Amino acid sequence: MARCGSLGKISSGFEGSFNLCPFGFSAEEEAVLESILRDRSHIEETLRLAADEKAGDYAAALQRLRKIYHNSIRPMEQAYKYNELRQHEISDGEITSKPMVLFLGPWSVGKSSMVNYLLGLQDTPYQLYTGAEPTTSEFTVIMHGEKIRTVEGIVMAADSSRSFSPLEKFGQNFLEKLVGIEMPHKLLERVTFVDTPGIIENRKQQERGYPFNDVCQWFIDRADLIFVVFDPTKLDVGLELEMLFRQLKGRESQIRIILNKADSLATQDLMRVYGALFWSLAPLINVTEPPRVYVSSFWPYDYAPDTNRDLFKREEISLLEDLNQVIENRLENKIAFIRQHGIRVRIHALLVDRYVQTFKEKMSFFSDPELVLKEIVDDPDKFYIFKSILAKTNVSKFDLPNRDAYRDFFGINPVSSFKQLSAQCSYMGGCLLEKIERAITHELPSLLGSINSSKNPTLSSCEATGCGEKPKNRYRRN
Repeated sequence: MARCGSLGKISSGFEGSFNLCPFGFSAEEEAVLESILRDRSHIEETLRLAADEKAGDYAAALQRLRKIYHNSIRPMEQAYKYNELRQHEISDGEITSKPMVLFLGPWSVGKSSMVNYLLGLQDTPYQLYTGAEPTTSEFTVIMHGEKIRTVEGIVMAADSSRSFSPLEKFGQNFLEKLVGIEMPHKLLERVTFVDTPGIIENRKQQERGYPFNDVCQWFIDRADLIFVVFDPTKLDVGLELEMLFRQLKGRESQIRIILNKADSLATQDLMRVYGALFWSLAPLINVTEPPRVYVSSFWPYDYAPDTNRDLFKREEISLLEDLNQVIENRLENKIAFIRQHGIRVRIHALLVDRYVQTFKEKMSFFSDPELVLKEIVDDPDKFYIFKSILAKTNVSKFDLPNRDAYRDFFGINPVSSFKQLSAQCSYMGGCLLEKIERAITHELPSLLGSINSSKNPTLSSCEATGCGEKPKNRYRRN
């Protein structure tokens, strides 16, 4: 356990003052504990927890982004019921939410210990429970708050100001397995951590009592950084882990593989385990460039003797730099996400407009509306629905949704309930298509440009920080 005197350093990211250590230690015990604890100063330095941010500028940019979304994108969403196609409704809480870092992996590989280490919670009354057996059965969201408290899942889902209200659709059994922890921590002002239940291959998924894969997919879709954690004893890939990597398809740029507890092996054995991990994951990650694998031991105690301490320390700092980049780029990522969402909404509206136009052209006085619609949705290529969108607009064929999805979409929503885009105009509000195109091509890129220009250092700041030096390559393996 950590001594009380060292907790000030261990929990340096906390704000305010409260008793984190109710236990007393003798001088001899404190000396022993000091010798086994790892120095954490590099965490605060790399993540720049001591730096003050311009909260006003950040809040103003978020407010402008929210206004663009509500004025230019959301009306098109509602007019053409986009959320019924994608099942991804964007709330104000999601727009203003902090970057989300998701921890996935088998049981007892060190996910909760890693969160404890990053936040300095080890051996405090507020640490996440860890152990050699499967210990985490809940989805635990660690977020910033004015005081330390636990928030039940039903409360998180009912609070519209948060980004977790859509989780209600997974049922009450899941909400009982969702818990939030709020605490006044510097790092949590900029990022939210989500610790997930470990994957247990010998347990049927249905026994969890809720759709585990669907819940994971919800968090994966919203995560800015995904840590998939392994340890040297759990490298086998079963059905549940294989399903998880299928869900990660398309998010490879956010994935970071972590080989934890690396100091438990000798160097030669570690090389063999590293190769075995790549061999196990190779069939699951179908990308040209393999994902970044960090090899270290993420917990607060010192590395085991006779291990490659320098390598582990460099790997840890590299991972922290990765995390810091996500934090610093959070506003740009949010703008890019809303713009991508707007592009998808626009494509959906263009397709629905084409379906409606084709339906009206095919209908006659003696036609059966159901048969006409069935013919169109069963074979849209016969009526050039998707090809006409590609020919008349600057839409990429890789951005087009699955055409089979529109069979179900129009099965729920009658085609006669939609107006054509040419009729979606008003004297005061303008045309929906013009507004969303203006947001995609001008307003959002302009907002992104203003953020980037404010980050450009001035001459005086370059003189102070030496920004003319050659930047460090974070991905180079020393």
